[in-house]
Amino acid sequence: MEASKTLRGVLGFDTSCYTTSIAFVDETGAVRAERRRMLPVKKGERGLRQGDAFFLHGQHLPELLDELLQDLRQDGKNLSIDAIAYSARPRRDEQSYLPVFRAGRLVAHTLARTLEVPLVETSHQEGHLMAGLYSSQEVQVPEEWLAEPFLAVHLSGGTTELLRVTPAVEQGLSEEEGGQVAFHVQTLGATLDLHAGQLVDRVGVALGLPFPSGPYLEKLATSATGDLVFPAAVKGYNLSFSGVETAALRMIKEAQVGGPEIARAVERCIASSLEKILRKAVETEKIPKILIVGGVAANAFLRQRLRYRLEHKAVGAQLAFATAQLSGDNAVGVALIGWRSQKKAFACR
Repeated sequence: MEASKTLRGVLGFDTSCYTTSIAFVDETGAVRAERRRMLPVKKGERGLRQGDAFFLHGQHLPELLDELLQDLRQDGKNLSIDAIAYSARPRRDEQSYLPVFRAGRLVAHTLARTLEVPLVETSHQEGHLMAGLYSSQEVQVPEEWLAEPFLAVHLSGGTTELLRVTPAVEQGLSEEEGGQVAFHVQTLGATLDLHAGQLVDRVGVALGLPFPSGPYLEKLATSATGDLVFPAAVKGYNLSFSGVETAALRMIKEAQVGGPEIARAVERCIASSLEKILRKAVETEKIPKILIVGGVAANAFLRQRLRYRLEHKAVGAQLAFATAQLSGDNAVGVALIGWRSQKKAFACR
């Protein structure tokens, strides 16, 4: 078979708390296929046990892999998987651990050994950052952002952090290490209690919305006509959402305010909290570029509010958001990290 008939690339896996994800990136860095499946959560419940999530990943992975491989081979090309990447933990920290990520690790290790190809280990957070850089409409050339430090916000149901991100190659790492370690990430601030996504989900479930509640709460908020405000609780680079949850749940229980107003007030509070810490970060860190990723970052109201408040001349921030499709958990960023680690090998073929 001619070389032109062979599709080469990297396969990526991510098994997070609520989504099974796989993706394939070809030798040029183009995303050729991806598959995702949400883990089912019973109505009225606010999450899954890790053991149940691990079991569901085990069911989903073979099915999604079969679908993805069929998609890649549908044009008659041979398929060459030249490397496999996977997220081993929530963030690149030895203390960062969740059992669900072992599901992806198990499949990735097994395939890499069977195919005798390189295995690239990364983290869920690095995957989000890379997917954001490569999908954002505001980032025309990812390599330009990867040439210098930038700020990032990871905003989801399991993480709410303000980060200072430096490309790994700037840390004096060897080329091989620089390929494996996508970013050097310093946490500047974080939530002191609830994550932004937890606030959205807990209020959403209390309002009778499905879990995860993000898209449903966003839709509900569009019907709001009032100006209910939950105060933002911010200290330095850290923020708190527990007080907002208490106030919102009390209003829901006592039927004081309509659901749309509560939903919009939750969105306003998250946006206002982020605005405050990002204003401070741009001024203090002297870094204008800000990448915002994670499932909560898909919210259109949040995006519009932050752009309006932070991109004017008085602040001078340059905001970039992952696309709505790649804001949530996915394996695209993981596969891209694997591809970056193999770029030299692909160039030599």
